Amino acid sequence: MEEVNKIALDIKNKNFKPIYFLMGDEPYYIDKLCDFIPNSVLQEHEQAFNKVVFYGKDSKLDQIVNQAKQFPMGADYQVVMVKEAQHLSREIDQLSSYAEQPQPSTILVIAYKNKKLDKRKALYKSLVKSSVILDTKKLYDNQVPNWIRTNAQKKGFMCSPIASHLLAEYLGTDLSKIDKELEKLSLVLEKGSEITPEVIEKNIGISKDYNVFELKKSLAERNIEKIFRIVQYFYQNPKEHPFVVTIGILHTFFSQLMQYHSLSDHSPKNVASSLGINPFFVSEFTTAAHHYPIKEVSKILKALREMDLKGKGVGSYQMSNEDLLKELIYKIL
Repeated sequence: MEEVNKIALDIKNKNFKPIYFLMGDEPYYIDKLCDFIPNSVLQEHEQAFNKVVFYGKDSKLDQIVNQAKQFPMGADYQVVMVKEAQHLSREIDQLSSYAEQPQPSTILVIAYKNKKLDKRKALYKSLVKSSVILDTKKLYDNQVPNWIRTNAQKKGFMCSPIASHLLAEYLGTDLSKIDKELEKLSLVLEKGSEITPEVIEKNIGISKDYNVFELKKSLAERNIEKIFRIVQYFYQNPKEHPFVVTIGILHTFFSQLMQYHSLSDHSPKNVASSLGINPFFVSEFTTAAHHYPIKEVSKILKALREMDLKGKGVGSYQMSNEDLLKELIYKIL
């Protein structure tokens, strides 16, 4: 997130702001800055007396403001952290008077997760004048693989497109969870090496051959034998391969395939841009389009919607998710 990088760079350059109001739907960046700010502002020996942490559930706003007005001890700054500040949402607007005249030697960091300030209120307007407001947003599913590759590079590794999609499909959009898995890999890999499906299978436990990514690829190729081997594996390992995740990914794939059919320009560059995919995967859609004409794709999308409802208990007659998957594959083929 470019805005986070800018905040971090300003702090490294000692260009501090009196208040950092970190809000929004993506806790990963909020947590990272909550760790980064005090460690960058204060030396280790200064933190004992000049780093104060409050928790929204257990604190009152007037306690926080009173602490923020104090002077540091033996340091240029004190850092006052307010974690879980969303629990103070009913009284948070009362911070506006402090925000108008903040203590210059205090850096107040507020972690306001999964909520946002009302831009019409006095607090937001006061913060805009001289403080930092970070509004974090969850990544879309199709943005996660690129985030994984970028984050892996920061840690000193390459990550293949297949590996990044494999991680994204199984770990979802939880960036903190993904980052922890990448940290695990960094402990066992040499710097400069590549994260591949084989590495993921060995160290994280996601099968490189039997996963929804390979199922999608096998469906694109209409490789019947491999499709049923994967389905059988899913049947034997239902907890690792929930039906709701599988059907969601397949629906995305066939929706993109429908979009592919509607394109007049099937050049790799245009397909990748139009579908929002890595150019590495364009050939998969070219192959799938050969096996699934547009009318057939339309029927498959209808079947996917029907099976999604069955998976949610609508007209499924208490079918297991494993049996639903087999029926879905039958309808696709």
